[in-house]
Amino acid sequence: MSQTPFEHAGSLVIGTVDFVSPNEIKVLLDIEAPESVALNAGGPRPFPRVNSYVLIPVDDGYLVGQIEWITVERSAFPKRRGMQDFGLVDLPFPLRKMSLNPLGTLRRKSLYAEEYVFQRGADALPSIGVAVLLPTERQLRSIVESGERRRVKIGTSSLAGDADVYIDPDRLFGRHLAVLGNTGSGKSCSVAGLIHWSLEAAQENKTACSGPPNARFIILDPNGEYSRAFCGAGSSVKARIFKVNPELNEFPLQVPLWFWNSAEWCSFTQASSKTQKPTLVQALRFVRDGSWEPGEDKSHEIRRFLRTMVTTIRIEKNSGSPWGSFPKPKSFLEKLEKWKKGIESDLSFLSGEQYDKLNSLVSVINELCELRRKEKHFDFTPQEVDKLIAAASEAHSTLGGGEVDVEPPDVDAPCPFNGNAFLRSIEATAEMLNVSEHVETLLIRVRNLLTDVRMKPVVCDTGDLSLEQWLENYIGSDKAENGCVTVIDLSLVPSEVIYIVTAVIARMVFEALQRYVKLNQVALPTVLVMEEAHTFIKRYKDDTENHDAASVCCQVFERIAREGRKFGLGLVISSQRPSELSPTVLSQCNSFLLHRITNDRDQELVYRFVPDNLRGLLRELPSLPSQSAILLGWATELPVLVKMRDLPKSQQPRSDDPDFWNIWAGAVERRVDWKAVAEDWQGSAVKGGSTETAAEDSTGEGLA
Repeated sequence: MSQTPFEHAGSLVIGTVDFVSPNEIKVLLDIEAPESVALNAGGPRPFPRVNSYVLIPVDDGYLVGQIEWITVERSAFPKRRGMQDFGLVDLPFPLRKMSLNPLGTLRRKSLYAEEYVFQRGADALPSIGVAVLLPTERQLRSIVESGERRRVKIGTSSLAGDADVYIDPDRLFGRHLAVLGNTGSGKSCSVAGLIHWSLEAAQENKTACSGPPNARFIILDPNGEYSRAFCGAGSSVKARIFKVNPELNEFPLQVPLWFWNSAEWCSFTQASSKTQKPTLVQALRFVRDGSWEPGEDKSHEIRRFLRTMVTTIRIEKNSGSPWGSFPKPKSFLEKLEKWKKGIESDLSFLSGEQYDKLNSLVSVINELCELRRKEKHFDFTPQEVDKLIAAASEAHSTLGGGEVDVEPPDVDAPCPFNGNAFLRSIEATAEMLNVSEHVETLLIRVRNLLTDVRMKPVVCDTGDLSLEQWLENYIGSDKAENGCVTVIDLSLVPSEVIYIVTAVIARMVFEALQRYVKLNQVALPTVLVMEEAHTFIKRYKDDTENHDAASVCCQVFERIAREGRKFGLGLVISSQRPSELSPTVLSQCNSFLLHRITNDRDQELVYRFVPDNLRGLLRELPSLPSQSAILLGWATELPVLVKMRDLPKSQQPRSDDPDFWNIWAGAVERRVDWKAVAEDWQGSAVKGGSTETAAEDSTGEGLA
């Protein structure tokens, strides 16, 4: 028997408003209101639980309230309905109450159709005594499925009758996403799922006839989990896998040392700020302009020396004022005398005009040095310095050198050079600056990097890899024809360079997209995913003079978090310890997908992400089951508890819990062959080279 509209409306009433404030509404539940199951629209339905939704009629729609708590209050006077027999003694009857957090307003789209639109914020608050209603299935779905451009389904909401939860990729990835939760709570599967589901939805809606979506996801994977997720038999996503020791259909991980900027070199070598850092930066300037490439004759070496000499004097001249204190007179005099000895030893290799010009430079230096010694003061005038620069420039030009720029090339420009050239540049620069005795430890660290067989395949043995090839391989080719996903497996990268390699990759992606915008005036949407973010984006002390490699790595991601959106670079960070993450990066994340979090410090940090009146939902964080999460922030109209979609086994990252019991009990066989492990371990240390090659490398020869 069908209900009349009045009977149907009456069946939805569960209580009345008892207290109203801008951030809390208290409801007195009717005695006849159901305790666990409500007959709503003729069918059984669970009574709203904590964090689910109810409706309160207001001016032009319904105020949506989220249940924060339900309680029982003892009452001295019962509330009775119907006929009352005053001859009987009424006993106290418990009253049920609940508290609501006002979320927004639900309005009909039209007068005749049962279609609704939900909007955050309450235009009007209810009055005391107004009825509180259970929402219908259509109304529940309208609340959860609110918002425009709902394009990618990520799961369902059990609090809203299993309504589908959709997200807009522009909101989710465009303003950075943090996926947080304890280990084993489903973070990796959620990240892999978001990528898979987004690409599948884009493929279904692709207007072009063929080809993959023009999407770019770059996953920095410290644990080697994601190779299976995107290269398994059941994966429809074409991905490029980069590893230290690649297998079939994988590629070698290459981050050439000439990609590194001055901050990354200084942090890796632990260069001191007073002497070693200026020397290193100056050596980088010289080596990037190609002046330290190997030559065929002695004149090439002399030309490099003169170029460095001219550049060094010009830098000191441009920085020096007054001349009595800079260039530092006595130390500058000592440099000149040392340079003169080196030039005199090279005169025998030259003849003709080259000999004359170089001999003229020696005469000018000798004249200046004798004058300073004779007068017993070491001040140099601008005219004397200009005369010295002119003589050195003429000698440099006669030996085939071009015009020496006043300002050397950009020290951080990714211009190719090899390890040998860099070492020679450091040594020559130290000699020029008269600090050779202070850079020995710096040279040792650079030599160790260039000769370490674990690090050479990543940073040195990159062959003829060009910047263009690297960008195409790691970010993606035109129209993403070589795949939409790049998985960079960092699991076997040596710990000495893991932070630098991660920082360089992230920075190169960011700066490449910056230049894309500069040339094209539009952005190239790209998503950078950082797994185990608490390791690489860890808070650091900003007052330290010398930042270590971990701090430099964190600073790169802080810059991406602050500026990436303007250049089309979205950031996804996944972490099990949000309290250890950089506050700068977390503050720039506009959307959060929160899995189970049990640590008190991590919970306190997460509570700050939402307004006070919506924190009730976050109290479920310690008890969330695996695969369930709370989505909040810019990507959703309101915080919602979502059960993430099932992900096939072949598309899940390799992050399964160890199966101790079945192996102990013999249900699953697990054989051990340590010989194979040892051979693989030791073989990788000498792979691709003999003892003679290793001996050559130890002397610095034969390096790429």
